[in-house]
Amino acid sequence: MKSIAILLFCCLFSFLGLAQGKRIQIIHSDNSSIDEVRLPGATILLGNVVIRHEGIKLNCKKAVHYKNQNFIKAFGDVILNQGDSIIQTSQYTEYNGNNQKALSWGNVVIKDSKMTLSTDTLNFDRNRQILYYKYGATIKDSANVLTSNTGNYYLENNKFQAVSDVLLTNPDYILESNHLDYYTDSGRAFLYGPSTITSDENLIYCEKGFYDTKQNISHFTRNARIEFDEKEIKADSLFYNRNQGFASATNNIVMIDTVNHVVLKGNYAEFFEQVDSAFVIKKALAITNTNKDSLFIHGDTILATGTPENRIIRAYHAVKFFKSDLSGKCDSIHSNQGSGLTQMFRAPVLWSNKSQITGDTIQLLNNTATNTLDSLKVLRNAFIIDKDSIGFNQIKGRDLYGKFEENDLRFINIIGNAEVIHFVRDEEQALIGIEKTSCSEIQFVLRESKIESSKFINQPDGQTYPPSKLPVNARKLRGFIWRDSEKPLSKSDIFIKDEK
Repeated sequence: MKSIAILLFCCLFSFLGLAQGKRIQIIHSDNSSIDEVRLPGATILLGNVVIRHEGIKLNCKKAVHYKNQNFIKAFGDVILNQGDSIIQTSQYTEYNGNNQKALSWGNVVIKDSKMTLSTDTLNFDRNRQILYYKYGATIKDSANVLTSNTGNYYLENNKFQAVSDVLLTNPDYILESNHLDYYTDSGRAFLYGPSTITSDENLIYCEKGFYDTKQNISHFTRNARIEFDEKEIKADSLFYNRNQGFASATNNIVMIDTVNHVVLKGNYAEFFEQVDSAFVIKKALAITNTNKDSLFIHGDTILATGTPENRIIRAYHAVKFFKSDLSGKCDSIHSNQGSGLTQMFRAPVLWSNKSQITGDTIQLLNNTATNTLDSLKVLRNAFIIDKDSIGFNQIKGRDLYGKFEENDLRFINIIGNAEVIHFVRDEEQALIGIEKTSCSEIQFVLRESKIESSKFINQPDGQTYPPSKLPVNARKLRGFIWRDSEKPLSKSDIFIKDEK
């Protein structure tokens, strides 16, 4: 029994010693007094007051010390130091030695090696090493000025958590957000909720993201977009290097060029701001003339280069395109938005209304003023096929030159080794005969993809045969290939991979 009493006495002695060690210590004051009427249980300290407690030092002009409560009120030019890391100045501070919490107000300024915080009212929880404010504060470091209505500063990792009307001002941009976590040692900011970053070059929006304010490198997710003058990039994920003017985007990408009415889509893209160029892969799609009848172009890779006045769209490998009255496919395509010239390379095929057009190279010229097709060139091995109810109308030659009216191919000039097979019909569409002729040059006038009139130049050789007199195996010109099964019938068809 005696040993238990001794043990309890030792524990009580240890607890009292520990409690005594956490008492606020009055190191110095010029004068002290007691006024039990006005301030019962308190000691009034005046002049050059110095107080210490558990690693902090507090200096002020006047203090009221409640010894039993282990509580101090400090007035006038209050300076609170936590080691060598934190220096705080204010006009008034209350400090509780039991829970090590301080409340300061009146021109509060706190500094460490990384930043300076200014506010009117500041709470300091020393146990958790957190500073927090509820009525607005300004934080400055070597690169940025951060303001917000409420926020926390975590001393252990130099992290600001700013909430409500957050504004970060940098010499190169302004960042606005509703919630921002900012690390003063690294200059990295993490954004939560609707956020914008505005500069002379662009505007960035996201609802979640990361920005390295020192390296000018960022990564944005959730409804992310970047606006460059007359262009906009949207994607599930956006990486941006401001110093290099480089952006990369991943998944559900939409790149909009409002000057040229061009939209690029895909699941991976890179944009080079300084040369105003971009490329897209992974289900890449270019949509041109978005304000009128749109043209949809798909390829393994789509590249857009050049200034808005001379934008060039290139698509490579397994290219297909679709428009309500025009579609085609080839290995690669080159389209100059400034001149209106589009060139198709390697096994190109073009479908214009009911006509199939093939050749080694196909060139289309668009009227940029009216946004309508102007003319057509087919260079080397030109071949036009139009299906008739009992066969195929065919025009073949070395080169073909055509002219459009209201996006309908109306005039054709075949030059070099020209050949034609034409199912001739009367006004009632009854078959009269089958024309098969060759010469050096033929000129045609078409209407709704049917030959309305023709002119043969330089010794034409041929005739119009009764249908029974021209064998079926003679009704197709050499090189005939009907590729109707490859024709895209809708914009979704351009993503279908053809069998080789």
